[in-house]
Amino acid sequence: MAKGKNVKHIIDKSWCKGCGICVHFCPKQVLELSSDEKAVAARPEDCIACKLCELRCPDLAIKILVEEE
Repeated sequence: MAKGKNVKHIIDKSWCKGCGICVHFCPKQVLELSSDEKAVAARPEDCIACKLCELRCPDLAIKILVEEE
C-alpha cells in the first residue's frame, strides 16, 4: 500500500464492461477480472495509489480514494 495512506477501490460493476485495461495498466497487479468479467481489487494491500486504473478506464467505472494516515 502507498506509504502512510489508506487506499480504497470503488468499482461500479454496472459500468464495468470487463475490457481489462485497468488490469493491464496496474503496475502492482492489484486488479483482476472476476469470473463474471468485472474488475475487482484482488490485492488492495499492494496498491500504490498511482490511479492509472482510474485514469485509463474508458467507462469511468473505477474511483480510487486515498486517505492520509
